[in-house]
Amino acid sequence: MGKRRRARELTLQFLYQYEILKESSPEDVNFSEVFDLFWNTRGIPSDDEARRFATVLITGTCENMEGIDNIISRYSKHWKLSRMSKIDRNILRMATYEMVYLRNIPPAVTINEAVELAKKYGTEESGAFVNGILDRIRIALEKGEI
Repeated sequence: MGKRRRARELTLQFLYQYEILKESSPEDVNFSEVFDLFWNTRGIPSDDEARRFATVLITGTCENMEGIDNIISRYSKHWKLSRMSKIDRNILRMATYEMVYLRNIPPAVTINEAVELAKKYGTEESGAFVNGILDRIRIALEKGEI
């Protein structure tokens, strides 16, 4: 498995875990503590390339969550974020962050990686669902709407 794919898997794991923690006790969840605990339990050295890229994805996605959620909501026709599965929602968040803020990665690569994660961790329909929304976001980016 490539280092970037591994980083995306780690990011998905973090985002999923973080969302569940925030739902169960929102006032007790501190991003820095959850972030440190996540890495401490993985035993991945801080200079590992996958960890470095995952850190960029995790912090960027979390810091820009409100804007990212607004973008996803705008381009996910007939789907509210709250109705999406946690896996699909967090894959969309991570990929949207990557497409909007990390312009050095081609959108086609980001979408392909997100679809592969959705197929692996989501439902039978997740790959097509994620692909459809991310493609709408890609088109909007190309048109300068985002």
